[in-house]
Amino acid sequence: MSRPADLIPVRDVHSFDPQGLERWLDRHVEGYRGPVEVLQFAGGQSNPTYSLESPSGRYVLRRKPPGKLLPSAHAVDREYRVLTALRDTDVPVARTFALCEDDDVIGTAFYVMEHVDGRVLRDPLLPGCKPAERAAIYDVMNATLAALHRVDFVAVGLEDFGKQGDYVARQIHRWTKQYRASETVTIPEMDRLIEWLPRQIPEDDETTLVHGDFRLENMIFHPTEPEVLAVLDWELSTLGHPLADLSYNCLLYRTDPDAFGGFGDTDLAALGIPTESEYVAAYCRRTGRERIDGWEFYMAFALFRIAAILQGIMGRVVDGTAAAKNAAERGAMAPAVARRGWEIAEGMGA
Repeated sequence: MSRPADLIPVRDVHSFDPQGLERWLDRHVEGYRGPVEVLQFAGGQSNPTYSLESPSGRYVLRRKPPGKLLPSAHAVDREYRVLTALRDTDVPVARTFALCEDDDVIGTAFYVMEHVDGRVLRDPLLPGCKPAERAAIYDVMNATLAALHRVDFVAVGLEDFGKQGDYVARQIHRWTKQYRASETVTIPEMDRLIEWLPRQIPEDDETTLVHGDFRLENMIFHPTEPEVLAVLDWELSTLGHPLADLSYNCLLYRTDPDAFGGFGDTDLAALGIPTESEYVAAYCRRTGRERIDGWEFYMAFALFRIAAILQGIMGRVVDGTAAAKNAAERGAMAPAVARRGWEIAEGMGA
């Protein structure tokens, strides 16, 4: 059988003893039968992800990366918890099997979940699709985000999954610390955003479950239909402000192809992809909002946050612990993304 293009031999920096993993799987994953073949997914910038092939089926393993980690980063235990809690909601997620917090098994904490067959759409322009297909895919992504923000987080046992209130202020503080901890070069626009953003936070404050990294690439779609089968990569999920999630999801509208892979000046109408205003309006309809006040602030905040994340990737490149082959390329986008965020701030009178 040929190997899928997104699977590669396990990188040396992420290797571990498969026999120790097999013993753990025997004890903790119902129905598991060995032996197991371990391959690594080529994508993913943070938590290394592996495909486990065995006679009982195919599984996916997500683990903390080895090496020195930033405080509160790579929280696979939180990923496992939120995935498990969302199992019976309208938010499509992969079934979880077990969490291991014993570093002695494979070197770091990890969890195992089901493998979901489908498409991962990495190019937001969706080459090969017809305009109607692109429109349907973006619409179902929008509907999935709205469904997440409608989840009763108390009812699913996530009332203590994060602090309630002041999410944006806390995020600015957190990502400033993360950025400073992984800073490899001086980015003047980041320094300006760090000073400007805390003074501009809109007064509206609300709390929902948020994903934290909600984008097209972090979903598995049905092989042929515009249907989301599973939302992936819940590492940054918490209780927070839904507009932080929405603005992050809209970053493509404010970035260029060479900076975070954005749309730039692409003719979206010709492709069938909604404009930013159309996409935001659809979300508002689904969540019962009449309008969004302070939208430009949220976009500047989203760009600041992704610039901090990209800088973290570059920090791992320098440390030699980056998970993905294109990590250096991704990390190098941080200055351009920060500049775009500051341009929005300047447009608001900064």
